[in-house]
Amino acid sequence: MSEQQSEGAGRAAIVTGGGSGIGRAISLRLAADGFAVAVLDLDAGAAEKVAGEAVEAGHRAIAVGDVDVSNRAAVEAAVAHIREALGPVLVLVNNAGVSYFGPFLKIDDAQWDKVQAVNVNGPFYCCQAVLPHMVEAGWGRIVNISSSSAQGGQPLMTHYVASKAGIIGFTKALALELGPLGITVNTIPPGFIDTPMLRASEAKGLLGEGLEHHAKLTPVRRAGRPEDIAATCAFLVSEEASYITGQVIGVNGGRNTG
Repeated sequence: MSEQQSEGAGRAAIVTGGGSGIGRAISLRLAADGFAVAVLDLDAGAAEKVAGEAVEAGHRAIAVGDVDVSNRAAVEAAVAHIREALGPVLVLVNNAGVSYFGPFLKIDDAQWDKVQAVNVNGPFYCCQAVLPHMVEAGWGRIVNISSSSAQGGQPLMTHYVASKAGIIGFTKALALELGPLGITVNTIPPGFIDTPMLRASEAKGLLGEGLEHHAKLTPVRRAGRPEDIAATCAFLVSEEASYITGQVIGVNGGRNTG
């Protein structure tokens, strides 16, 4: 077993929204690092595909599909299943999320509530479901995927930005509470990352002059890749990151340095 593969030491990890984009990259990276990964997603087919990729590469992974993270009962049932299949969950990556574009005065209650339910309630439910495992072990890693839009704002996305800003505050408060228990909590706000979700927004004309134009405005002169986020996540869940908690680790190519 390589040093990289021994990092996970068979510990069970959950990646929500693990079926595509950033979640897929994180799932595959953690599996390669030796974690037993539960790829959790609302889309069962997508979860099965990613878990299958990991297994085909010789790693340990299972798919847990049809799970809506905004439903506490569904989250608790999924975690119970994962514990039975892989053991206590000691790593949680809260990546599942939804985003919408729209003028502030056009946002209705249903849309606002949906964004908050998935992006804020989801991590809340997932953390509460797995924390007993981590407390029992005296060790745990939680990484919340927020958004650089929560740091600098973004027009036409007030509901989304509010939810991701909430996750940054959630992370900081939880880190202070859980640090004495051997559990770290950090957040990664990705910048301009080339994902299927971003490409869909581009296709709808919501990125102005398009992805390549924005990439050229980034200091490192490229769009981010899901693997960039996965690499940072892999470090934050490692033993080497045991003295890092409550932090906002921006991965954005220099677009936001605040």
